[in-house]
Amino acid sequence: MTVKPILDGIRILDFTRVMSGPFCTSMLADLGAEIIKIEMPGTGDESRSFGPYKDGESTYFMLLNRNKKSVTIDMKSERGRSVVRDLIPKCDVLVENFRPGVMTRLGLDQKTVASLNPAMIYTSISGFGQEGPLKNWPAFDLVIQAMSGIMSLTGPKNGSPTAIGESMADVCTGMFAAFGIVSALLDRERQGTARSVEVAMLDSLMSMQLTGLARQLYSGDTPKPVGNRHPVTYPVDSFPTLNGDIVMVCFSQSAFSSLCQLMGRPELATDSRFATNDSRNDNEDHLRELITEWTKTLKAEILIELLQSERIPAAPVWDLEKLTTSEHVLQRGLITKGTHKKLGNIPVVPQPVRFSQSSETDPAHVPMLGEFTDVVLKDILNLSEAEISDLHKQNAI
Repeated sequence: MTVKPILDGIRILDFTRVMSGPFCTSMLADLGAEIIKIEMPGTGDESRSFGPYKDGESTYFMLLNRNKKSVTIDMKSERGRSVVRDLIPKCDVLVENFRPGVMTRLGLDQKTVASLNPAMIYTSISGFGQEGPLKNWPAFDLVIQAMSGIMSLTGPKNGSPTAIGESMADVCTGMFAAFGIVSALLDRERQGTARSVEVAMLDSLMSMQLTGLARQLYSGDTPKPVGNRHPVTYPVDSFPTLNGDIVMVCFSQSAFSSLCQLMGRPELATDSRFATNDSRNDNEDHLRELITEWTKTLKAEILIELLQSERIPAAPVWDLEKLTTSEHVLQRGLITKGTHKKLGNIPVVPQPVRFSQSSETDPAHVPMLGEFTDVVLKDILNLSEAEISDLHKQNAI
């Protein structure tokens, strides 16, 4: 028996651009939702112009917009907005990540959309939320990282605040939005109500900082950068070897005792400078020197085997080349084949959650700008070729 995708039959009207919103709708596309991506004619989603490029096409855009139907509509024209209003009753979810107020100016605020489709789940993603003193501030990932506190506790010990090496504020906000949408769909099925969903980037990134918030909220202890080590437990850190860095996680007293045995220094486990986690933190620099003297004499693979044999979590520090070419990633199918009208076969990275009874799906397709405009207007709005041609002549699509 063929099992349908989890969100099969759900149609999403997607006004999102750049990263947080497209990441959200790409997750939903992976679950089988039909994504109608509305873009401006000529330019489209701003991320189509973001590097890096492959034969002039943005590979950044490709990873964020798999299995979406690009429809180009001039939202600045009344005729274009009329087409959008016609699409609203045909969809289950609307997702937008403009600044607060933009959708109202377009005549597509939540109240107006609800009058056209009371069952529509209206989802807004923004930097600082739809209300509050900062709601109108422009927000990009770096802005949110700076204000969320995450930069203040990232970086080398005693160093300057450092951004995380990926757009984590965008990514986590997109995930929270997808979670909210699926929750609202379930609630609609159970109770018949169409809730609106609102997610802010600052809220999302703040909520993920559990260790730092535990210190700040319960003891007034404001975290500072500590490098690769865990902010509370030591030794949980990275260390050099003969052929690259490794990380180890000595998270308990027994793990530390085992580490001392491996180092050939069993006496360190009862040394007053290192006998407790508090004392190890107080004497971190000296303990790190002692551990480094040992690790830098051995190859990474030997150290990892030794540590893991004593049930001490350890791993190599990989770059993205080592990760993406690893046998583990290959066997797990974390990179799959997609298709593109211009580039042919392309690699894509789908959402990582696995479900039982999932059947094989066709390769994910990444759309060219406006690739599905005529198809969507014909199949969903039942417009004739003459009507579609007229919209083109009016530059509405």
